[in-house]
Amino acid sequence: MPRTNPLPSQPSVTQWETVSRVVFPVTDADMTMPLYAIEWTRPALSDDVVNAFANFYSLDFSAMNEAELRRLLNASRRTPANTSSSVFTVDGRTAITVHAGQHASFCTYFNAFPAGYWRRWTHVASVRFTARIRGRGMLQLMRSTGRGLIHPVREVPVDAMDAYATVDVETAMDGLLDGGFFWFDAKADIDAELRIEDAQWSVPCSARRDAEPKPFSIAIATFNRAPYCLRQLRAIAADANVRERLDTIYCTDQGTDHVCDQEGFADVAAELGAQLTYIQQANLGGSGGFSRGMFETLQAGRSGYTMLLDDDAISEPESVIRAVQFADYCDTPTIVGGGMLHLDNRTVMYAQGERFDKAEVRMFPCVGAEYNHDYAQFPLRDCPQLHRRFDADFNGWWLCLIPTAVMEDIGLSLPAFIKFDDIEYGLRAKEHGYATVSLPGVAVWHQAWHDKDPGRSWEEYFNNRNRWVCALLHIDRPKWQMVYQMAYGDANLGLRLVYSGVKLRHLAMRDVMRGPRYMVDSLPTALATAREARKGFSDTDTRAHITDFPEAATEYEPQGKPKSRKHVQQECFHAVFEALATNRNGAQDARPARAVAAKDATWRAFRGQSSVLVTSADGNSVAWCRRDNALFRKQFKRGLILSKEFFKRWDQLAAEYKAANLGSIEMWERIFRG
Repeated sequence: MPRTNPLPSQPSVTQWETVSRVVFPVTDADMTMPLYAIEWTRPALSDDVVNAFANFYSLDFSAMNEAELRRLLNASRRTPANTSSSVFTVDGRTAITVHAGQHASFCTYFNAFPAGYWRRWTHVASVRFTARIRGRGMLQLMRSTGRGLIHPVREVPVDAMDAYATVDVETAMDGLLDGGFFWFDAKADIDAELRIEDAQWSVPCSARRDAEPKPFSIAIATFNRAPYCLRQLRAIAADANVRERLDTIYCTDQGTDHVCDQEGFADVAAELGAQLTYIQQANLGGSGGFSRGMFETLQAGRSGYTMLLDDDAISEPESVIRAVQFADYCDTPTIVGGGMLHLDNRTVMYAQGERFDKAEVRMFPCVGAEYNHDYAQFPLRDCPQLHRRFDADFNGWWLCLIPTAVMEDIGLSLPAFIKFDDIEYGLRAKEHGYATVSLPGVAVWHQAWHDKDPGRSWEEYFNNRNRWVCALLHIDRPKWQMVYQMAYGDANLGLRLVYSGVKLRHLAMRDVMRGPRYMVDSLPTALATAREARKGFSDTDTRAHITDFPEAATEYEPQGKPKSRKHVQQECFHAVFEALATNRNGAQDARPARAVAAKDATWRAFRGQSSVLVTSADGNSVAWCRRDNALFRKQFKRGLILSKEFFKRWDQLAAEYKAANLGSIEMWERIFRG
């Protein structure tokens, strides 16, 4: 007889809300599947998971022989996670079949339930797992701790060959203060398949902060990325779970290649109906586009949140609704963000939440985290360090949900155009008592940064200006590391012969000292000003083809023995001294002295060369950069003078920028009207 009753089930009057659905990719599965499901393998327990002292001691590599080295390397060899169709087959968005004799695990980025985060930020005391299952085999409910130790919760035997059975298991939220995940593994009998449908994690509705959840809005800012933006709108329109909670998408088009002119826009607009508000405005950058969506949300007065979503990102729609529902249950209004996966390497996570270093005025991964983690090579279930909870200072605005209550209290973005607007907002929120949570299982795919070099573009102006405005707003007193960072930035560009970038850095510093009023007034014109300032330098004279310039005399080949950080710093200091103390000039070179690929375009590749032919980071252009040590000496001195003046006026400038309330709703209303 088929088993149609729930397998383990207990009568309950608790009302439950599904907050995390186990989903699978229906497109690009070959590139993304390790983020959803993998073949089960026996977990390995290394000593450092249980022994905190294992990281105290260094190894004596000089005493290691060849055989010991080989054993060490072989022990760390890993094969990518197996997602072969011989193990399982995805049957739909919420359905998967584990083949006879196979064992699959769902301890993956998108399908493990981030229980440690729910334990930390909500009052949820227990979680319910449900699924419909057909076939014969075993379902294993699993959990981990913040240390990455794995424990079984319950084994559920399945014998339902003729009809679907229901699994229903409730798990207490204990032992999770430092982190931990819940998930399930599925093992099919040797002679039968196991099909799983509609697996999901639910929480008691009584733990929700407000009795009745409000809808949310989405703010998309776009500039001449019309096809990408249209793709984003289509993805949202196609997801019923998102549409059920969605009030409006505020699509702010600031370009000249308009989204509304794209073929297919009319169909998407008709499908979304009142859930799409299309706005055209002058180019005010990402901060202006996102702030417009935030502003319109507040004006409409219907939504509990605004989700900022990049136009060129590819969304996992389940991420959108997960962020909203997690925010519903947070004890206090909380900003909820997600990770950024590489668009060109879909299983690599660039960052899952970041911290801000106030000494050096820069961002870095959360404590214990890392940049660029590959979940195909190192799945979640095999990485104990990823099971801890990571606490963030801010979240990138590729996907970030901001409660209306937070916007009403602290305002909107800085009028920064681009760069540092997301960092500054997270710091501002934190100072007002609002946390930012970068929730695992919430992410988008976004173009990575490795094909960009802001120092060789107009972006360097905004990167530098907004960095120091952010510092004035959120750092009480300047640290000595800031002086080093300013000099280092000038030296890094000067040694690479990017003199236009040094000029932009100084222009940015000058404009910071002109005060907050200038920052607001120049918002519509700052981009044009930065572009104009770059003209006239050899590094900005770019061509589409390498043959547009004479052939370089030599080609740079990275060599040299690895050295300690101290030795590399000393070498860099010597290179700076050489550039400052000599008058070498490459203006009269008949041909480039060296050709350098974008990947190798560090200061070492330029050292001792009068001129260098270097390709751009995106591979679309090439520049013949010519050395001018006299100019560099003048620029470096100028940078020191500006830095001295900046730090001298720190307290005055900080007071002015704080008093200006640049991100206020009233300020943005004047900007939009203007």
